[in-house]
Parts: sequence; structure tokens; C-alpha cells
Amino acid sequence: MTPLGLALAGAGILAASAALSLVLARAGRIASAVAVAGALAGCGAGLWAALEVLRSGLVLETTASWQVPGGALVVGVDPLTAFFLVPLFVLGALAAVYGRQYLGGHARPAFQAGSAATLNLLVAAMAGVLLARHALLFLVAWEAMTLLAYWLVTLDHQEAEVRRAGWAYLVASHVGVMALLALFLTLGRHAGGALDFDSLQVGGVSSRTAAAGLFALALVGFGIKAGVVGLHVWLPEAHGAAPSHVSALMSGALIKLGVYGLLRVVSMLPPSSAYGAVLMGLGLAGALLGITLAIDQRDLKRALAYSSIENVGIVLLGLGLGLWAAARRDALLATLAFSGGLLHLWNHAAMKGSMFLAAGSVLHGAGSKDLEQLGGLARRMPVTGATMLFGSVAIAALPPLNGFVGEWLIYRGLATVGLRSEPGHSLAALAGIAVLALVGGLAALCFVRIAGIALLGQPRGEGARLAHESPLAMTIPPLLLAALCLAAALLPGALLSTMAPLVAGLAGADIALVAATASSLAPLVTCNAVLLGVLAIVGLLLSQRVRGAARDDTWGCGYAAPGPRMQYTARSFSEILVDRLLPRMLRSRAEARPPAGLFPAVASWSSQSTDPLTRGVYEPFFTRWADRFARLRWLQQGSLHLYLVYVVATVVIGLLWAGIRGWWL
Repeated sequence: MTPLGLALAGAGILAASAALSLVLARAGRIASAVAVAGALAGCGAGLWAALEVLRSGLVLETTASWQVPGGALVVGVDPLTAFFLVPLFVLGALAAVYGRQYLGGHARPAFQAGSAATLNLLVAAMAGVLLARHALLFLVAWEAMTLLAYWLVTLDHQEAEVRRAGWAYLVASHVGVMALLALFLTLGRHAGGALDFDSLQVGGVSSRTAAAGLFALALVGFGIKAGVVGLHVWLPEAHGAAPSHVSALMSGALIKLGVYGLLRVVSMLPPSSAYGAVLMGLGLAGALLGITLAIDQRDLKRALAYSSIENVGIVLLGLGLGLWAAARRDALLATLAFSGGLLHLWNHAAMKGSMFLAAGSVLHGAGSKDLEQLGGLARRMPVTGATMLFGSVAIAALPPLNGFVGEWLIYRGLATVGLRSEPGHSLAALAGIAVLALVGGLAALCFVRIAGIALLGQPRGEGARLAHESPLAMTIPPLLLAALCLAAALLPGALLSTMAPLVAGLAGADIALVAATASSLAPLVTCNAVLLGVLAIVGLLLSQRVRGAARDDTWGCGYAAPGPRMQYTARSFSEILVDRLLPRMLRSRAEARPPAGLFPAVASWSSQSTDPLTRGVYEPFFTRWADRFARLRWLQQGSLHLYLVYVVATVVIGLLWAGIRGWWL
């Protein structure tokens, strides 16, 4: 069987196991076990096929008849598709195993079967998006992915916050779909009416203005899904509300399909360095805004969601630099930039997948994801705590773990521009290095706050005080992803060699240049290995020293009975940065009721960390237009006869317009 056939078989196994799970819905645990087995088999087959294509650089395609006007079942696989299939199938399999235990306590068997089946269908739909080679098939798979993800995000739809998150995701996604529909119809017009990707590739968009418009449509349509800055407002809502294994899959794989779509469409347009410049600007802005907003979140999963916006920004920075260099025929710079961006994309899938699954374990064991209610979990949940600490170091891009590897190549690419380009480009590149370094410092602060507040100190809430470790099915998947993070830190050259055909194709370079870039990572690998060894030795010595030491209370500042209220809160930890350095629009909203009178009875203080764009731009805009459209409700009388008149009038006006237009022309 060819790799394409194997990938299609994997997607088919996922869909078939979902259908069988629904048939067996009354037997909840059996049905979910069938879904998990199907997920492991289907994702395993698809992963094998993706790695084979990625290593060999194969391009395979097949066509089947489809009785849909203007449609065709054209599917294919190439290194770009295979690259994005790898994190999808890895996270899909682990999320299925994790999700069965995570939702296993639900009373209704049908709920367990339905959620497991929907997860499999979501992975199959995402694979369909990547394998599609026809615009209509692509849009059908894209819409199926959107609706299935919406169903999973709103599993706990009894809560108003979850319903709001679901609506935000659905509305944003369908705005993106409208942009994609306009994009593909316009591309098809330039290709003589054909909608298969091969025809769109050579369709001949010659006008710079038309190409810029198509790029803008792609940026809106795919940027919404990717969480590009300004279009990201659905992401923290949906990731915070969804079950943790769904959040891991969405952050690690689903939002990356927006990046895939951008790369696929840019390949259909004439080369232009402007595309790369736009992506670099948006990437830096998204990285800075995302990590800034993550620092002040008290909801653990919302903080991780904003961190995803930051990391998508870093990926876009690397890929944008690569597109800019490729348009200028600078193969060396393009190779560095694409290698860094693509490596960071894979690294982020592993790091953020591990962190979201660990956050779900915290919610399961401590009953809360509110940082102000956590604390002391390292002792009560040692495996989950170790995984969170490991993931925090990785996602903060600190050596010796993998988060730094991709960024290191991006730094090198920016430094190359800064040292050898014309003055304007040099200053921009050096400013990019400064912003990226600032993002790294803020990321370190963000995850020191998360790990320190959640894992150390005394429990701040009853749930944290009674916390217990999660079952193996919920601790092994994040540990496996953490192990992948460690492997990526020690073997980045092997990963880069695996994706060499893709990097070479995007950069317009030889495989030998990619191999040289992979070899240049050897000193970094050595430093990582030495640092890991030093940390292991120091940790072993400290553990032996602590084991024999007498236990005593921490210094209590003169208080006889130190308690959790004496600790830093999550808010106080970030207060200096948030309230003293950030612009007012990026700060959280605070409401205070100070004590009044000689014997005050009531006093309170609370803060709300809402997205500034949602609060200041989108909510006022939609509220204003909703009020205006509400004035047209007099047209909606509830009369069937009146609605038929509207339909007939619309058809008549349309026919008259078509006739007049044809006569006039």
C-alpha cells in the first residue's frame, strides 16, 4: 500500500471506529474502548505514512468521481501535508487515551461514546483538510472540522461561560470560512474555473493587486483559525472551556492548520517578499501580546491558550522570514528561517500538548484550574507536578530543552539579516531580535509564576489540600510528550534531517544546505546534554541532602502560625509588571469596595482578565450593530405567506437584474 493509501486508511479507521462506537453507545465503556482502539490504529497508520512521505519527499495524488457540481474527490500527500499530519496523529492518539479516563466518570454511557466518537471524527476531518487537493473538498472537510470541534468545546454546555466560548469559536470560524470561500472562488476564476489545487497552482495570478487581495483573504480565513494577533479572540475562550485533551489537540494540531493553509495558498501566488514581511510583523506582535496577556491570567488553561498565541507568533516570525528570504533568492537565510519556524511548530505541539494534559490532570486531582485556589501540588501530585515543571521550562524556551532550539535558528536568521543587509532591513532585524528576547523573558516570568503558584507553597483552597494524583491514563500521555520534548532537545539535527525535503522545497535550496544547517546544531546539542547532566547531578545531591535534613516551618515573618494567606497570590506575583509597566488597555479590570466607617462590615477586591480586543473592540462593535439590526425585526412577522412573498420578490429582482445586465453588456 502506498503512503497515500495508508494515510487514507488511517482516516477511514478513525471514522469507522467512531461509527461503531456510536452503535455501541448504550455500553459506554465498551464503546469508548472501541473508539480508543480505532484512534490508536488509525493514528498509527497515518503517522507511519506521514513519516515515510516526509523523509522521502514523495508527492502522491489520486482522483475519484464525486457527484457534486463543481466538485471532485482529489486527495494527495506531499512533504508539506505530511509535516502537519505528524503532530495531528501523535496528539490524536494520546488525546483519545487520555480523554477516555478524563470523561470516564460521566454518568451517561451515551455521553462517553459520543465524545470519544466525535474526537475520532475530528482527527479524521483534520486529516481530510490536509489530504484534500480540491477547494470544494477542502472546504467541506474544514467545515466538518469546525463543527466537530465546536461540539467538543461545548461538552459542558450547562455553563454559561462554555456556551459563550462555543459561540465565539463558531462565529469566528464562519467569518473565516466566508473569507476562504471568496479566496478559492477568486483563485478558481484566475484558473479558468478549475478548483483543484494543481490548476490553482498554475492559474496565473499575475496582477500584484489581485495577489495582495488573495493574500489578505487567506490571512483572514486561515489567520482566524491559527490565532493570529487581532483575530485570536476566540482562542482563549475556547481553550479555556474545552476538555483538556481537546484543548491539547486544538492547540497542538488544529490551530496549526491555519499555518498550513497560509503556506499552501502562498505557494499558489507569485513570490513576493511583502508576504514574509507581513507575517513577520504579525508574528512579533502576536508573540508579544500573547505572552503579555498570559502573565495576568488566573485561569491556568487561559494562560496556556494565550501562550499558544505567543508561540504561533514565533512560528509566523520564522516562516515569514523564510518567505522573505526565498523571494529574494537567499537560500541560506531561507533555510535557517524555515528550519527554525518548522522545528518550533513541532516543538510547540509537544510542549503545549503536555502542558494542557497536565492542566487537565490538575483539574481532575485538585478540582480547580484557578491558580488562586492551587498550591502545594508538587507534593500531592508528584508526577503531574514534575510534568508541569518540565513543560514550563520547555515552553519558556529555556535551555536545555527543546523550546530554545527552533528559536535559536530564528535568532541566527535575524542576526544574519542584521549583519549583512541594507541599513533599513538591518535595523528591523535587530529590533526583531530585541522583541524576541523580550518575549523570551516574559515567557520565563509567566511560567515561573504558573509553576511556582500551582506547585509550590501551601494549598490555597480545599481542593488543593485534598488533591490526589491522577490515574495512569492521564499521567502517561503528558509524560510521553515530555519525553518527546527531551528527545527534540537532544536530537534536533535528526528532526531537521527528517523534514529536509520540505525545508529544501520551501527555501529553494539543496538538501545539502539543510543537512549543513542540521549539523550546525551539534554545539547546541552538546551544551544541552552537558547542562542536563549537571542539573541531574545537582538534583541528586540536593535530594540526598534534603532527605537527611530536619524538617521545620518556613520563616513566618514573625507570625506564630504561618498560613496560605501569607503567600504571594498569582495576582500579586505579576502585579508589578502588569500594573506598573503595561499600557492601561492591556491591564485586567479591577473592582474595589474599600472598607468604610469605624466598623466596616463589607469590603472586597476583584479583578477580571478579559481580552482587551474583545472588551474594547469586538464587543462594542457587535453590540452596536446588533442594536441596529434589531430595528428591522418588523420585517419578521412569523407569517409563512409573507416569507413566500419575500422569496418571490427576491427571485424576480434577481432575474430582472440578470436580464438588464445581459442586455446592457
